[in-house]
Amino acid sequence: MRIVSLCPSNTELAAYLGLTESIVGVDDFSDWPGEVKELEQLGPDLSIDIDKVEALKPDLILSSLSVPGMEKNIEKLDIRGLHHICFNPQSLDDIAQDLHTLGHAAAIPDRAEKVAKAFKAVINDCKKAASKIETPPSLYWEWWPKPVFTPGGVNWLTEISRLAGGVNLYESVELASIQTDWADVYKRNPDVICMAWVGVQPRKVNPAILHKRPYWTEMDAIKNGHVHVLEEALYCRPSPRLLEGLIKLGKILHPELYKGIDLPEELRI
Repeated sequence: MRIVSLCPSNTELAAYLGLTESIVGVDDFSDWPGEVKELEQLGPDLSIDIDKVEALKPDLILSSLSVPGMEKNIEKLDIRGLHHICFNPQSLDDIAQDLHTLGHAAAIPDRAEKVAKAFKAVINDCKKAASKIETPPSLYWEWWPKPVFTPGGVNWLTEISRLAGGVNLYESVELASIQTDWADVYKRNPDVICMAWVGVQPRKVNPAILHKRPYWTEMDAIKNGHVHVLEEALYCRPSPRLLEGLIKLGKILHPELYKGIDLPEELRI
């Protein structure tokens, strides 16, 4: 089977099912597992070169609507009559279902069942740990600094926050992504700040810039040193890799409660 993936989360989804060797082309931002960088590059995930996709003669195309703007790719695929499976997960349950969907499409349903079961087991382990926390800290997730974007209630990071023993600062806002501002974040006064800028490597994120924002040095998170620069690849892509990020965050917030939780063999690549 020849598989083409049009975004990083789809490439990762395929990897967890053992399909990496079947992938013949990926978007420019797919970077995990590392060997996919050697494959045919098809352009940015918001502007895929459909001519290149068609030239690869794929048996299976994995498209996505996980990021606004990807609709253009879908339209072009449909115009060409290129069959594709479109993923648009908004929750951890959606990701588990996507494992099954891809597993059936690739004729490996048993493998998909095994991975999905392991995926749900980790979630249950974290849920048990989180249930022991009486006062979960509030978490401000910074996706982008200016203008400020942060995840709302309709987003996997709200689930990740709860499962890691915290609460998304913007959980009550029924949106997947929110554009807010520095003043509003200051007013909400989070206990913890998680900086995971989309598309930016952690080494390029400088938490010192937070001190330059009006009144932010008065916030509890900064006064108490609870600012964490996190790998956006573990928090901003709707793939099973989110569980790696979940466990990491749980161990940051509540090290004693989460120290015994690790990825099972089925989810280690």
